[in-house]
Amino acid sequence: MRVLFVLLAFAVAACSGPIAANTPAPTGAPYVKPSPRPVANDPVAISFPRDDAPHDRLTEWWYVTGHLQSADGRRFGYEFVIFRAQRGEFPVTWASHIAITKNVSPGQTGGFSYDERSEVGAQVDIQVLLDREVTAAFAITGANPLDPSTLNRAPWTMLLLPGGAMQLGGNGLDLQLAAGGAPVLHDTDGWVGFADAGGSYYYSRTRMPTAGTITVDGAPLAVTGSSWFDHQWGDFIAIGDGGWDWFALNLSDGSDLMLSFVRDAAGGYPLVYGTWVTTDGRVRHLDASEINLTSTGTWLSPTTGTLWPSGWSLEIERLHLAVTITPEVANQELDTRASTGVVYWEGASAVVGTRGRHAITGQAYVELTGYASLR
Repeated sequence: MRVLFVLLAFAVAACSGPIAANTPAPTGAPYVKPSPRPVANDPVAISFPRDDAPHDRLTEWWYVTGHLQSADGRRFGYEFVIFRAQRGEFPVTWASHIAITKNVSPGQTGGFSYDERSEVGAQVDIQVLLDREVTAAFAITGANPLDPSTLNRAPWTMLLLPGGAMQLGGNGLDLQLAAGGAPVLHDTDGWVGFADAGGSYYYSRTRMPTAGTITVDGAPLAVTGSSWFDHQWGDFIAIGDGGWDWFALNLSDGSDLMLSFVRDAAGGYPLVYGTWVTTDGRVRHLDASEINLTSTGTWLSPTTGTLWPSGWSLEIERLHLAVTITPEVANQELDTRASTGVVYWEGASAVVGTRGRHAITGQAYVELTGYASLR
């Protein structure tokens, strides 16, 4: 479960105008008290294609991660996310992150790059401007009237198409994603309750066949692979106060696994759950008591001084699964305080282990938040 970015910079942007990429968020911004319209009928059944589109809720995101490979055997990971936030009477605010993990191959030195943009206003939602059928469409330039260099640059675009396919473009990515299997509804019905913090709708497309190009050393490189798409929305801002760890695994037997661990300020876990997608597409909910995850190492960021977990041992007895999860590149840290107010780690990882008596491998993406001190 992708919860719950601080969104501090969103509130700042709504009060003071767009924030240019790589520009620190202003300090001393006025506090924006959220004033959501009460929604008395949560949860309601998720419906497609209706719920691919934006919702009139406090917080929402469309989040894609994936694993790509070129014909010459080079491997890459990528992340492309668009955030949407509503706060009281302020205009809708947006942010986007794109990250690329390069050369994640044995014996090669991996690299990592990322960028961020934020923008204020309804113009990011471009669905009504298109002459083709789409269920949702976004174009974010991060235009800032105080920075002329941002006014005419190419937008980052995300298009959701009927049937679940997607198109992504921006910052070196030009990718087409097929729908793959049916959408996966987390926590059995797609509604995840956060107790006093509200709740969230959450579904995924866990294994989307992907093809296109990625720009490497200034030149487009043809790639193919697989992507994982998360869409989450609701009237929430934050829960737990301690951050979260999120895992998305595509395993070599054709099954998929999502795990979410939300921490409180004391280091406890008020919310832990998982979703298992079998090789034939059946979906099973996993309770906290069924999941045994242990960090096996750490990585110290030379940029922010954050000590991140790095490497995990995972056992789920019910699934007869025992694997290790290892980052492909240690440094996959994103300092996005200029757009979403947080420093987080999100990266391509490798999976090795057993399921029952059989060896199993896989690809994973891991997201970690709440470990960085922003004081």
